[in-house]
Amino acid sequence: MMAWRALAVRALREPLFQFLIAGAVIFLVFAWRGTPVDAGDRKIVISEAQVRQIVLRWSEAWQRPPTPTELDGLIRDQIKEEIYYREALRLGLDRDDAIVRRRLRAKMEEIAGATVENEVASDATLQAFLDRNPARYAPDPLLSFDQLYLGMSSDDAVALPLLARLNRGDAPDGLGEALSIAQHFEATPRSEIIRLFGDDFAASLATLSPGAWRGPVTSGYGAHLVRLRALRAPVKPSLADVRQAVENDWRSSTGKRREARAYQALLDGYEIEIERPR
Repeated sequence: MMAWRALAVRALREPLFQFLIAGAVIFLVFAWRGTPVDAGDRKIVISEAQVRQIVLRWSEAWQRPPTPTELDGLIRDQIKEEIYYREALRLGLDRDDAIVRRRLRAKMEEIAGATVENEVASDATLQAFLDRNPARYAPDPLLSFDQLYLGMSSDDAVALPLLARLNRGDAPDGLGEALSIAQHFEATPRSEIIRLFGDDFAASLATLSPGAWRGPVTSGYGAHLVRLRALRAPVKPSLADVRQAVENDWRSSTGKRREARAYQALLDGYEIEIERPR
């Protein structure tokens, strides 16, 4: 008898036992008050689809399907999780829990975000977005040019005599200092020029008129004399050519605004009352 009493006392001190007792008490109180208890809420069905999902998750993790014994264990664990989940909700353990609230908010934001992502823009909307940002989708301008490397410094005493010789018709070959980059470039995209010489060099080159040698122009290597021979300006793209890129950018740039609209639609369905401390 003493042993049974000790076991009973120990069981009563177990948190899980207390949790189950509390759940039973709540169930009995509802029944005593005449509050209807949802019989369906006391029934757990593990569907074929859920079993397939359990098998799929196991197979992805272990690179093999579970054995029958392992599958039985996984299903029992699923049932255990569902029972604990329902009893936790019944006891109100999801309320006033900051972590649970944050997780639920994150879930709702994911759902709202998915709704926003599924929104489809009309051709008129995408065309208007393209018209506001044509340079973003236009192909690179193509530049044909020559460059003569002067070294790290742009001393006018060196640069000006060389400019005079070049503009009189002297060939650049053999002049200036050696550099492990070509002297002559044909129809080279602006992005490639930026990669080789830097933004400032490419921007300065694009402002020159074709024909004469100019400079010095500075790059990441130092100073250059340059001659722009031809510049093929970018052509404004049509929506059909760049539709996917435009739609991706439109979705990204307008996502916050559309998500705010989706939240406002939910907010409008609530009556908000704020009691501020006096």
